[in-house]
Parts: sequence; C-alpha cells; structure tokens
Amino acid sequence: MVKQIKIQPLDITKAYMTYLFPFSFHERERTKLMEQLEKHQFTFFSLEKEKLQDLYYGEDIKIRHEELDQFFLPFIEDKLFPYSTKKRGFLRYSKGIKESFLWELNDNEIDFLVNSVDITLCPFGIGLLTIRTEMNKEKETLTNVLDFMSHFRVLEPKLEEEKGGQIHQSDRTFTTTNELVLDYLCSPLKPYIVRNKKLEGNYGSLAFFEDERMLSSAFLISDSQTITNDQLYRMGKLDGKDLNGDDFISSTNLDYIERYIQKRVHDRWAPNTYTITSEHTQTTISIKKTHQLNKEVSQFMSIHYYNLMLHYYYKIILLKLSFEHSEVSWRKDKEYVEELIELISKFYSRYYFEEVSVRAEGKEFTHILRESFNLDHLFEEVKRTVDDLYRSQDNQTNKRHNMLLFMLTVYTVISGIYGMNLVIEDWKGMTDWSKVTGYSFFEWISLITALTGIVLSGILLATTGGKGVLNKYRKWKRDR
Repeated sequence: MVKQIKIQPLDITKAYMTYLFPFSFHERERTKLMEQLEKHQFTFFSLEKEKLQDLYYGEDIKIRHEELDQFFLPFIEDKLFPYSTKKRGFLRYSKGIKESFLWELNDNEIDFLVNSVDITLCPFGIGLLTIRTEMNKEKETLTNVLDFMSHFRVLEPKLEEEKGGQIHQSDRTFTTTNELVLDYLCSPLKPYIVRNKKLEGNYGSLAFFEDERMLSSAFLISDSQTITNDQLYRMGKLDGKDLNGDDFISSTNLDYIERYIQKRVHDRWAPNTYTITSEHTQTTISIKKTHQLNKEVSQFMSIHYYNLMLHYYYKIILLKLSFEHSEVSWRKDKEYVEELIELISKFYSRYYFEEVSVRAEGKEFTHILRESFNLDHLFEEVKRTVDDLYRSQDNQTNKRHNMLLFMLTVYTVISGIYGMNLVIEDWKGMTDWSKVTGYSFFEWISLITALTGIVLSGILLATTGGKGVLNKYRKWKRDR
C-alpha cells in the first residue's frame, strides 16, 4: 500500500532569493556592451576591489573575497575572477538596486527587495543575468514564498495558472518579470540580446532555454524546530499553491518523496540545515537563529553562488552545442561544421572541468549539481557530436579530394597522350577561329581540353577565393 504524505506548515522568518537568466549576445559587441553597462553605473567585479564585499547582498551581509579566492581550483579561479576586462572569462558587472516591490497574484502578496543585479558576460556569447532579492517581511509562510519563487522565475507567462501576476513599485506596475528585469532593472542590456525572429521573447536566441524560466536559488531561515521531508520536497519542486489557492505538493507518495530527497539533498549540517538541488532551484533551509548564520548566508552569496552559476553555464553551453549540431545543414554548412568542432574543442579544453573546488563541501555540491543538471549525459552527447562531425568532415573531404583527383587524372592522361603539348599551330600569334571547323578529331580533343582546363582553373580560383571571403564574413557574423 502506498504511504501518503501530509503537507506540514512552515513559517519563514528570512528569505534571500536569487534568480539566474541566461541570454545570448554578439561577441563583436562585447566591448560596446561593457561600455554601456559602465555608463549605467554597473561596476566591474574584481576580487582586488575589497570595497565591493558588502555592497550587493543585503543589509549586514558581507562576503569574503579571500574565501572566493581559496575555494576554487586555480585554473577555474583564473576564469571566474579575471582581474581585467581584457581577460577572457566570466566578466561580471554588478549594480546595487535596494528598491522595494510588491508582488501579487490572486490572494497572495509578498513584499520583497531587489538588492542588486549582476550581468556576467561568459565565453562564447552566453551571458547570465542575476537578480538578488530578499523577503521584506518579518514572517511569511513557506507556501507563499514558494509560490512567489515559482511565479517570479517565469519571464513570460504562457500557461493559464501563471498569468495574472503583477509587480508594483510606487506608481509603476509590471505585468511580467520580463518587464521588470529588462525594461527597468537592466534596460541597457536589452538592445544587445540576440533575438531569433522565429522565436518569441528575449529568450528567443536560446531555443534550448528550458521552459523560459529562470533558475532560482534561495536561503530560507525558519523558527521551526524541525524540517520535514514534504517541506524539502516542495522546496526542490517549488510547489506553492494550486489553482484553488491551497497548499500544493506535486506528489503524495511518501516512498517517492524519500527517494527524491535522498538523491538531491545535502544534509551534512542536519538537522539544522539542509540544501536541496533540482533542475529548477538550489534551496537551503536552516532552523538556526539568524545571528548564527552570518557565515552560511555569506557563503550562499559567494562560493555557492559561483559554484551554481558555473555549472548552470555548463548546462546552457552544452545544450547550445547540442542544439546547434541538430541545426546543421550538412551540404550547405560545411564551414560551420568546422567552426562547431572548433567551438566544442575550445569549450572542453579551456572551461569544462569535472572538479572545480578544493574543498570537500564544494566537491559534494559539485557532484549534486552535475547530477541535477544531467551534465554527464549532455557532455557524452556532445562528445558523440564531435565524433559525428569529424567523420562527416572526413567523408566530405575525401569526396572532394577524390573528385579533384579524378579531374586531374583525366587532364594528366590527355596531356600525357599529347606528350604534354596541347598547342596547335593555329593558336600561335593571332588565332584564326575560322579554321576550327576544319580541325581533326584529335585537334578537337586538344581544343576542348585546353578551354575546359582554363575555365575550370578560373572557377576553382574564384570559388576558393569566394569561400575564403565568405568564411571570414560568416565567422565575423557568428562571433566565432
């Protein structure tokens, strides 16, 4: 008999919620985009700037740059925290917001603060926009917090149960999260986001962007005595309210919930603190006193944020590579196939690493993130893509070489028959074309061979030069 589970209420006294929104931009416009961000008071983030340690994360929250410096392996740290905008890697621009908003949907209302936003320009034309929010209320139910997180991460509501939410700020009203983020908080970014005309919305350039929802992470603090399995499960699934406004859980099977939690929960600091990671969110819940969690909240904003961001970037870029492979037109995109092979090779050799942290806790979270984001499967798929592309390129190259060899063989044989001399006496000086009609059979062969050889040589030179110019244009256009 299936054991059913009952939803246990839980009050949240503090909630820090972060959202990550991936987008695509043109590499050739990277410099212009950085200039625009600086004009709009976005500051380039560097570990050397100690004054940035307490600017973006909320009142009385300070991250330690030294801890960030020591948490990641050196070859990862060099790319995550470049000291100059001229360096390749993850270029982060941050801006403090510190403004209050009210979110409402049906009978649910939540006051929240937007503490700051980050725009991180990652390699290969992928960017990540981060919004740091904080619950602006002394106490709220877990159901309402999860309902807010579930709806806020939806950029453009499509389903009926997602529609109707509004975000208010003094005399402004935003009907979607997309309006709040791209029309207000990060307006200088909007013109630089690549849009695909075949797809809708600002996520249109990322056809592989799953469900058009942002990835969320949260650090929740409760005054409860215990944390139950149903509460952890709801945090992982972001189960808030159903269509009737009642508390919602997407499974009532206790055995299923226990299996789900066992696979995704990091319980090193149980029974006081748990972290659950899923494809939708990474949420930490603690029942310790707020003043006892300064270090944990700081790590949530720093080392755990960067660990999550890095693995989310891995997921996005692997989906991008798989998607672009599926879009290749083998006959028309031979040069693009070479570019895709080059892109995959560069990503694998420069940025993709299974181990990113030197600490045991970091390795544990890395393992959970890789499983939750299904990175191993995606990477194996990309590796198969590389093998397929190489085989296809070899086949195409062999066919071209065989055809060229056949043509050269024909002309070599004919030239050999004539003793490497295809010149007819009539062609010397001023050619008298009226004598062509009187040519013998072998003279006709000489004429046709000479003319076709000249024409084919011209065509070969023109196509080779044209392809070279076209390839440079395509490479510039595609930002490779």
